[in-house]
Amino acid sequence: MWWVVDILSSDNASVIRELTAVQDDPVLLLRKAHALLGNRLAVMSSFGAESALLLAFVAEADPGIKVLFLNTGKHFPQTLAYRQELADALGLTNVEDIGPSPAQISDRDPSGELWAFDPDACCNLRKVEPLQVASLPYEVLVTGRKRGQAATRATMTIVEERADSQQLRINPLAFWSAQDIQAEMQRRALPPHPLVAEGYLSIGCEPCTRPVDGQEDARSGRWSGLNKTECGIHIAAKPL
Repeated sequence: MWWVVDILSSDNASVIRELTAVQDDPVLLLRKAHALLGNRLAVMSSFGAESALLLAFVAEADPGIKVLFLNTGKHFPQTLAYRQELADALGLTNVEDIGPSPAQISDRDPSGELWAFDPDACCNLRKVEPLQVASLPYEVLVTGRKRGQAATRATMTIVEERADSQQLRINPLAFWSAQDIQAEMQRRALPPHPLVAEGYLSIGCEPCTRPVDGQEDARSGRWSGLNKTECGIHIAAKPL
């Protein structure tokens, strides 16, 4: 697949045009992206509250598409169990766990409590930097982000070009509402994340996630009480 690099480095616009032409059909979009990009395409998944639908689309398009799961070392036990359950249920054959090395944790967060006094540094250590390294082989990353999740995502497009690189992001569910997603998950009989029933509508690391009530947006339960709404993996990257 050596030609994939040439396609993206020489003319992102042509790839964007081809993908945008089929963006209204998530499965067709993923199939087109995989046909164009092969092993230069990967899916990022948190195996969180609404992850099952995007992963079902991935499995329908091609169960061998690479899926990257950030194992931060701070997940709820239920998330780790769900990651395995959902991958098995959908027949996904290429899920890879990525995360910080034990040496990095020992050096920068030996007590395991970095999240409590410097959550940005914790996210950099456990999410941003591992993803930067793991995503280097991939020209295009697929995400499960939606416009309705938070104000920081309100103008997101389905096919977007990163401001800090030539890397593209594909967001098949960008325009889907929470109600649309739930209805389609139920139609497909997809297993829900077990914490959703307890009011967790956006699920990240255990120390920095709380349940939300019906008056709050889903991501208000993340880093509650802090001036922080994103972990950093979807923000323009700084050099390592």
